[in-house]
Amino acid sequence: MAASLNKDYAALRRDFRWNLPARYNVGADVCDAWARREPGRPAILLRLPGGESDHVTYGALREASDRFALALKRLGVGQGDRVAILLPQSPAVVIAHLAAAKLGAISLPLAVLFGPDALAYRLKDSGAKVLVLDENGLAKLGQIETDLPELETLISVDGAGGGALDFDRLIAGAQGELPPIVSTPDDPAMMIYTSGTTGQPKGAVHGHRVVLGHIPGLLFAHPGLGQPGDVIWTPADWAWAGGLLNVLLPSLALGVPVVAGLHAKFSVDEALSLLWDLKVRNAFLPPTALRMLQAAHRPGEVYRTHLRSIMSAGETLGPGTYAWARDAFGFPVNELYGQTECNLVLGSSFQAGVSRPGAIGKAVPGHEIEIQDEEGRECAVGEIGEVVVKAPDPVMFLNYWRNESATAAKFREGWLLTGDKARRDEDGYVHFIGRGDDIITSAGYRIGPGEIEDCLMRHPAVAMAAVIGVADTLRTEIVKAFLVLKPGFAPSAELTKDVQLFVRERLSAHEYPRVIAYADALPVTASGKIIRRALREGD
Repeated sequence: MAASLNKDYAALRRDFRWNLPARYNVGADVCDAWARREPGRPAILLRLPGGESDHVTYGALREASDRFALALKRLGVGQGDRVAILLPQSPAVVIAHLAAAKLGAISLPLAVLFGPDALAYRLKDSGAKVLVLDENGLAKLGQIETDLPELETLISVDGAGGGALDFDRLIAGAQGELPPIVSTPDDPAMMIYTSGTTGQPKGAVHGHRVVLGHIPGLLFAHPGLGQPGDVIWTPADWAWAGGLLNVLLPSLALGVPVVAGLHAKFSVDEALSLLWDLKVRNAFLPPTALRMLQAAHRPGEVYRTHLRSIMSAGETLGPGTYAWARDAFGFPVNELYGQTECNLVLGSSFQAGVSRPGAIGKAVPGHEIEIQDEEGRECAVGEIGEVVVKAPDPVMFLNYWRNESATAAKFREGWLLTGDKARRDEDGYVHFIGRGDDIITSAGYRIGPGEIEDCLMRHPAVAMAAVIGVADTLRTEIVKAFLVLKPGFAPSAELTKDVQLFVRERLSAHEYPRVIAYADALPVTASGKIIRRALREGD
């Protein structure tokens, strides 16, 4: 499944073959295989306070995950039990995932940004039996009013206390190795909750195969990944599918060290320092992180990094941010697309000749994509339809946890329905329009928010932007923009007019925001996606 640096897109598609083994366990593949061959090989690079660094080897990860699996087994954790993980980027996250996989349990990543209500919903809905957390997680857990009868054990990485067992002591006290359970690629390994942008979050259950399934997308975005000296990093929470499956687990499976660091709020200066100091060659930077870098960028400056490739996913970049990143880093960002249920199936790879401003790209080798209308017919060139993915597919979820009706509704005649709207151009590039409920209908025009947000981001006063449609008696809907301004700018009638004219001149008369609201911040999910539903509900 390796992607060559010298192959073009047509050759990659033609030569690709899936080769899933009959028996496969995430814990054995991600860690143990490398630990046997090269136990001293660095697996996790640690960014420590003050700019210092350290590392954890594959051999150390194997020993710790074996022992933690033994400890969990003694606590009554067995096959199919859910082990929740509420931690920032750290070796403990990897150890917990590996241990759960080796036991045949289901790991449940939870974002550190979640508040008490969000945690309570996921812990109760999943029926998690164990929760691995730190002191910040314990504080949030203390605010939860919901009963969690299935949650039996808390394990804290900060030491015993607050009713929690000590993570390090459990590992130290569990001597010996634990052979991973014999599992198939289709056995459940992890459950990741959807972002909840269109209703209550649902637990998407994935099989062990999901890690193997993500490797082609990772190699499409980072051709040649796995060369000596390669290091990969993302600021994305490892609880999000983007952090866990776009970077952490498949990179470790390829033998590529992953950086753990920047636990606090994203900082442009700290990110650039980390990239340089740890000689990061490959990065996954979500659009929000790229736009923060863009907002702080000095015109004409080329960032000094060791980077060879950057991928981005979660929201559309838009041609403005695409062009900025190409100039700032010296090469285009490879944009990829997916969702929690079916990830990294569509994307760009400038190295393979697939890269176009304003387009996500084309189907990643190994995946079949169509744009279909509401009747399941493939759309004509330029026609807006829904992105669908041919089933079965190794990255495709097994089911929604305890929700058969929602699982059934996700499929139609052998295709997974993403709910996302897009169009395909004459060269086969897919252009993302937005989620179905994000589409704005104004005076007969169907308008996607991404293009307008990208244009707004090019205005010198705008740091962040989000666009929704609001009801209008004349036009059905009109465009409303929510703007976060850069330092040194303040809301005013003059600025509003200038921004409106800026968009109108660059896009069209029907796309410019007739209403503009100013905000200190925008509502986003744990993965950095703008929650337009929250903007619509609060409007």
